[in-house]
Amino acid sequence: MTTTTNPCTDCGACCASFRVDFARAELQSEGGCVPDGLAVELNDSLARMRGSDHLRPRCAALVGTVGVKASCGIYEWRPSPCREFGLRAPMGIGDEACARARARHGLAPL
Repeated sequence: MTTTTNPCTDCGACCASFRVDFARAELQSEGGCVPDGLAVELNDSLARMRGSDHLRPRCAALVGTVGVKASCGIYEWRPSPCREFGLRAPMGIGDEACARARARHGLAPL
């Protein structure tokens, strides 16, 4: 599937709506793939994507304009919650969390 046929790869609403916590083991310094500079270590076992816990969340890895043309700057190295979010429902269709994220940004559900 290409970015022209998959709105999940260029929407960005989820990346600018939710907090993203993941296991520290996913950090590059711990043997994982997520760049350390894009995460904040929370405790001995958890890390969080920078920017995702702000009052108006926006993941530090998000590039572009939400709902227009946005993408993950570390798509190949994104943490497991981001990978799992897209697997819950193909292209967000029928997914309540996707619909809520899109609504927060004035976008119609998929």
